[in-house]
Amino acid sequence: MGEILKVEGLTKDFGGLRALSNYTLSLKEGELVGLIGPNGAGKTTVFNLLTGVLKPTSGRIRFRGIDITGKRPDKIASLGMSRTFQNIRLFGALSVIDNLKIAYHMHRKYGLISALFNLSSFKREEEEIELKAIKLLKLFDIERYKDRRADSLPYGDQRKVEIVRALMTGPKLLLLDEPACGMNPQETGELMELIKRIREEFSLTIFLIEHDMKVVMGICERIQVLNKGELLAEGKPEEIRENPKVIEAYLGRRRRVA
Repeated sequence: MGEILKVEGLTKDFGGLRALSNYTLSLKEGELVGLIGPNGAGKTTVFNLLTGVLKPTSGRIRFRGIDITGKRPDKIASLGMSRTFQNIRLFGALSVIDNLKIAYHMHRKYGLISALFNLSSFKREEEEIELKAIKLLKLFDIERYKDRRADSLPYGDQRKVEIVRALMTGPKLLLLDEPACGMNPQETGELMELIKRIREEFSLTIFLIEHDMKVVMGICERIQVLNKGELLAEGKPEEIRENPKVIEAYLGRRRRVA
């Protein structure tokens, strides 16, 4: 499989603080890779740099063969990279279906005139967008919530809506920031199966941050470990599980990854 993302020497300074130092990453199409590390290790900084929320101090990011270093988030999203956030960022006062329609906005083909005068091109595309949204909601078994306010849903289902919203943009690379955060064991198990399923159905490459080691070890083919802004280790789950540097830095000397 071809390389979809290449990161070289990525560094980010905040004033006198170095949050990320000389970070590297290579993702091949179709991979499912995890990023773990203690709180403050620089994981979310990596996601923010990849998606254009932050500009790097130095280093390069190439996505699908295009240099996206320092580009705006909307430009990066239009190339096929989408993400979720550790803290849910749904538009709580809007319905679930409207949250999904907003995510599709950059792909709309009709113009302002068509929308203002409710022309057939506007109505036709709005119907197509709604059908796409409903299809995704069915896949996640949350179609029943489509007309509910997003902030009225159970927490685990709000997490699902956020993933669906990311999928509405038609990504090739999906970044998941702690997707299992706040979920109970049953919801976590369902999420693991869902992530594997959507990777196959949508031909996705997935890069995820997660503290739940059951999720990381259960679905990731490769894992990176960050510590104090530096890449500490990288390898298959079984290699990371037994790596003494990882055990010491991330879990403590006497603990092992479950």
